[in-house]
Amino acid sequence: MKKQYLEIGKIVNTHGLNGMVKVMPWCDSPEFLSEFETLYRGKDHTPMKVERAAVQKNMVLIKFAGVDTPEAANALRNVILFMDRNDVELDDDTYFIQDLLGMRVVDADNGTEYGKLHDVLQTGANDVYEVESPTGKMLLVPVIPDVVLNVDFDTDTITIRPLKGLFDDAD
Repeated sequence: MKKQYLEIGKIVNTHGLNGMVKVMPWCDSPEFLSEFETLYRGKDHTPMKVERAAVQKNMVLIKFAGVDTPEAANALRNVILFMDRNDVELDDDTYFIQDLLGMRVVDADNGTEYGKLHDVLQTGANDVYEVESPTGKMLLVPVIPDVVLNVDFDTDTITIRPLKGLFDDAD
């Protein structure tokens, strides 16, 4: 099931005297995080209006409305920030990693269930799905069109066709 609010970063420090905070991005790029007009604070998803944001050394400096002093900014330290999925339009075949975690991974040809998606490793050339088998072994699946055939959120299933020899050493 897709979550409405997705973790996007964590406030790690204050910046300057006007209430700015420094945010460690948990997304593809700090530039992506800096594009939002509203972010949401904590588990109750309290909306926070972004007055301005700038990228600095792979971090994001954000000035939130109503946070005007170093003390107010310091009170936000270690707060997790969320984004509303409705604020982003994804390209086809692009997914939020948080939506994929826990999905079943099955074979397209014989229905074998390899396990559940544990993590997505971002290697640069292509992502790699880390699938935890029922015995606890981690299987690595390259996210390329020849291997990952379908992602179905209705059935919570990722359908793959492993390359020859991919799982030869699997349990």
